Parts: sequence; C-alpha cells; structure tokens
Amino acid sequence: MSDPVKLHCLESDKLRLSLPFRKRPYWVVLCSGEHLGYYRGRRAGRWIARYRHPGGHFNYQESTLAGADDDAQANGETILDFSQARDACRKWTAAIRQSMVDRRSSYLISDVLDDYIKGFSGKDFENTRRRIDAIIRPQLGHFDTAELTTKTIIDWHLALANSPARLRTAPGAVQNFKPTENTADARRRRRSSANRILTILKAALNVAYRSEKISSDDAWRRVRPFGKTEAARLRYLSDDETRRLVNACSIKIRPLVTAALLTGARYSELTGLEVRDFDRYSKTLWLRETKAGTPRAVYLEAEGVELLCSAVADKGRHDLIFPRPDGKRWGAAHQARPMLAASEAAGLEPVGFHDLRRTFGARLAMKGVPIAVIAEALGHSDERITRKHYAHLAPSYVADTIRNAVTGLGIV
Repeated sequence: MSDPVKLHCLESDKLRLSLPFRKRPYWVVLCSGEHLGYYRGRRAGRWIARYRHPGGHFNYQESTLAGADDDAQANGETILDFSQARDACRKWTAAIRQSMVDRRSSYLISDVLDDYIKGFSGKDFENTRRRIDAIIRPQLGHFDTAELTTKTIIDWHLALANSPARLRTAPGAVQNFKPTENTADARRRRRSSANRILTILKAALNVAYRSEKISSDDAWRRVRPFGKTEAARLRYLSDDETRRLVNACSIKIRPLVTAALLTGARYSELTGLEVRDFDRYSKTLWLRETKAGTPRAVYLEAEGVELLCSAVADKGRHDLIFPRPDGKRWGAAHQARPMLAASEAAGLEPVGFHDLRRTFGARLAMKGVPIAVIAEALGHSDERITRKHYAHLAPSYVADTIRNAVTGLGIV
C-alpha cells in the first residue's frame, strides 16, 4: 500500500541532505495523481516518479528517473537537479496518459465481451455466450469503453426490462417474441431476466477493469439491478398429474421425463448421462455434468433402478443412456415442444422440464424428508435455496402445533 502523499521541500540539495535516511521515498505533488519522489539512501539519493489515473483504483505506476545532485553536478541525464527531475517526471506521466488514451480509444465493449468469453471458466458457458451475442453485443458492442456512462447502461437495462421476451427462432430468421403481458408477474419476470443480462455485462467489464484495460469502473459500479424480482416457483405436480403427463408423452421423450421425476436431475444433467454412470449394484447414478460443476450421486429407489436397467440394456459403456431417436444428444431446447404437446394431451397447464425436478423435491418434502437431505439430493449448494422452495411443504413442528392448538370457531 502506497504511503500518504506529504508535501516535502525537495528543491534544495541542502534540505534534502538533512532528511533522515529511510527505505520509502519522500514525495511532492506535481498534480493530481502525479508525484515526484526523492529516495534518501545512505550511499546516494535518487529521483522517483509515480502516477495513478485520477479517479481510478489501480496501484501507482513507479519509475526511477535518475540520481539526485546531492554529491555530484547535475548533467541532465544520469544526475538531475530538482527542476530537471520535475520535467522528467512530467514527461514520463504524459507518455502514460497518452498510452491510456490510445488504448481506450480502440477498446470497444465488443472487445470487452470477446476477452471475457475467451477467458470464461464459469459453469454456463453456452448460455452466457448466447446472451452476449444475441442481446448485449448488438445493443452495446459499438460503444467505446472510454465513453461509456452510467446513464447509457441504466437506459439499456430499463429498455431490456420493458422489451418482450424472446422466443426460439430459426437461424437467419427474424427474431420471434412473446406477446406482451401487462401483469405484475410478467413485469417481474422481465426485470429478473434483465438483471441476469446486466450481471453478465458487469462481470465482463470487471474483468477488463481488473486487467487494467479500462481505467475506471465508475460507469457500471453505480448501476443497480431491479429489486424484488426473484420469486420462488411453487409449481409441482400431484401424483395423478404426474402419471397423466408421463402417459401423454411421446415415446421419444418419455424415458427422459420419467428419469427426471424419479431422480430430480436437471435436463442438461440427464442428457449427458452415459451407461458407465449407472451402477445397478449400488443403485446409484453418477451425474458428471452438473450446474454447480461438482459431480454428485443420485440414489435410486426400485422404480428408478428398473428404469435405468431398461435404458442401458444392450448399450456400450460410453453410449448415451437417454439419446434422441436418432442416437444423438438432446439439445438445449429440444424438450420444449414435446413437453408442451404432452401437457396439452394430459389436460394440464404447460409443464416445463424443470417442473419435474420441483415435483421430485416436493414429494420428498411432503414425505417428511429433512431439508438437508433434500438439498443433498437436488445438488443445492446452500440449504437456503431448498428451504425457499420446499420448506412450506414439509411437516413441521410449527404447523402441527398451530393446527392442534387452535380450535375452530364454528363459523364454517
């Protein structure tokens, strides 16, 4: 950490020689962020320059300029007096400022996004890249980071929240959008989606800032996400609805839907399963590709074991357990239309694939399984997530006490 800048009289060599020896330089301020320092050593004195962009949060850049004229005559090159050292310091900092201007002028947000994707090591690469290329880059990619303002980002974030939701669209076709819904829940969902996109943008800009490719983070640090946008999704199926849905599924997706209901695994976790991931003797299924990036085991009951034994029959060790009819892996949204068709055929409101995972968790909760066990079964990194979605379904001391203690009023 740099020393606080104190104003010292360094012009006179006699006054400099009266300063105590120390390991840290004595500094004098030339202008904001630009300092000339004098190092008082036992053998010789030296002039030091340092610079930090005003308003920035980078560490100081420092450079030794030359020796001080304490015991030798200044020659303008290797030995400098105060005036010469001041000029040399200003010349050095001017070169730094110019290089920063040159670098900023050619560093667009599109470049920021490219660098972010190149070094991305998160758990959701494909979705992150898709959102960058489809939403952030077209709207903000042309902005120069040197001219980026807080208002620009706030206006973009607000417009994103007010725009209709995107629908799956064939490559090269005009983008499809959902019909506009003017309801409180629809507005909450759009704001929640806008917050997720904002998070990606800020993460990319922060990487560029930490790499010192952008001089200040003021523009986006002041931008706040919309509040109160996350709501627990409480949709889960009853046992009767579950059976109706499975019976209505086409034969191509039925095994995948059944596996989700019996394991609580996510769509992406199931589609990547290979025969080697199932151990019929220990009755476990090993999920290698998880949202958290940490493999976990799924403990199967008898019906799940029966399903998996049937699914892996006559397959090689590295074959997919639940492939598409053509033998290939299911894609990111290939389940959407079959799930919608099955929901309609079963007479249910549209059921998303993630609703199957919630149904698994809800069944565990209503059977009295402890929250910690449900969290482990679903691969939640924090029990708070599990409690948010399932605690109200589980038998509890509070609920039982209230129901047993409060007598009826006789008004119903």
